[in-house]
Amino acid sequence: MKTTTTQDIIIFDGECNLCNGVVGWLLKFAPQELFNFVPFQSPKGQAYLKQYGFDTQRLDTVILIDQNGVHTHSDGFLRVVGKIEKWKRVAALLAFIPRMIRDYIYKTASKNRVRWFGNSNSCAISLK
Repeated sequence: MKTTTTQDIIIFDGECNLCNGVVGWLLKFAPQELFNFVPFQSPKGQAYLKQYGFDTQRLDTVILIDQNGVHTHSDGFLRVVGKIEKWKRVAALLAFIPRMIRDYIYKTASKNRVRWFGNSNSCAISLK
């Protein structure tokens, strides 16, 4: 699946309250033309997951697809935050934390996100 837009693609869990909250935060701080948000539950999300070899039944990480490739876990999150002018320095500082530590924290939050933040029956972004 080729994308016809220059926007970076963010694939996220559209039924996760934490994920929807992060997307809401990004919509507030990121320029509108920067990201294309795609819930993994959508047909478009499913197509991207298949194309890049990810599980189509569940999503344990945000996935960023940009001109440099596919990025997941803490690297993906820091790349997303680093693309927002106002937050570049924060992302750069957090990048100094070793990946093993960042990914441990990220994966712990990912594993517990539904228990800690709950789940929603609908996505904050319309499924396309």
